[in-house]
Amino acid sequence: MSNQEKTVGIIGGMGPEATVDLMQQVIAGTPANDDVDHIRMLVDNNPKVPSRIKAIIEGTGESPAPVMIQMAQGLEKQGADFLVIPCNTAHHYYNDVAASVSIPTLNIIEITAKHSKQQQPDLTKVGLLASSALQKINLYEPWFEQLGVEIAYPNVDDQQAVMELIRAVKANKQTSEQVAAYNRAAQQLAAQGAECLIVACTELSVIGDQLQTELPVYDASTLLAQAIIDNALNT
Repeated sequence: MSNQEKTVGIIGGMGPEATVDLMQQVIAGTPANDDVDHIRMLVDNNPKVPSRIKAIIEGTGESPAPVMIQMAQGLEKQGADFLVIPCNTAHHYYNDVAASVSIPTLNIIEITAKHSKQQQPDLTKVGLLASSALQKINLYEPWFEQLGVEIAYPNVDDQQAVMELIRAVKANKQTSEQVAAYNRAAQQLAAQGAECLIVACTELSVIGDQLQTELPVYDASTLLAQAIIDNALNT
């Protein structure tokens, strides 16, 4: 690692496979001829972080924030130069985490919203494929509103199908029927007038190659991986 390169700290485990998927994307996207050319990643792949679904949607669980803060501070002490959180819903606690450390914390929501607008300057409406928690807490709305972009969500039945798929991916038990229902949700967003799709759940990123649509797709996990590379290599 050159003196100019930075080390990323990954607040992971939400879920664990999504964290590994992000790491694989970073490795695949890094220009490297040998081991030494790759980016140093300090990873706390902690699946014991309290459930975001129980805390936000069901209202029965404890806040993940204290555990996430502990993880962030631990990664900083280990030598991370900047942090990332490969979970969209967990960004509900972004401000708490970012304020707990002295190093930068990249924001997957900001990165994704700005990238989609940069790619489509005339963009006025996006379709969001994500956990139901994101709609409940309006996580993407502030970023897209300031860009003049409206967000479309799947209808109730389609959103339920998306949630079932997310849970199935976490258990590594997704079925072809669940994936087909997910693709119907994507089609329904296109019918609502969405000009692109935002894959805003890192579990859905794990099966990103199974999303079928003619619309442009911006995958938050993929964009975060590229941001890690850019920040680590100062490109």
